[in-house]
Amino acid sequence: MGRIASFSFRCPGAGSVSLAGDFNGWNVSAHPMVYDGVQDVWTVALPLEHGRYEYKFFVDGRAWWNDPFAPKVPNVWGSENSYLDVE
Repeated sequence: MGRIASFSFRCPGAGSVSLAGDFNGWNVSAHPMVYDGVQDVWTVALPLEHGRYEYKFFVDGRAWWNDPFAPKVPNVWGSENSYLDVE
């Protein structure tokens, strides 16, 4: 059995942020994040089974960002993806 994984991302001035990764086929519409104006952070939580998951944040429908607080691995496009290990 997996656990609930919480993701958060600070991105001043962003109008929208979504979470995309191998857990959702890199679908930028599958997990829109919710903005918390008090904390000034975008958040989303989702259930994940055990394993390693690569992901990025998709900002304003045009820019991919890594999680500054997560480890990174190289991807096939010559850049990096953030990753999370779910125990």
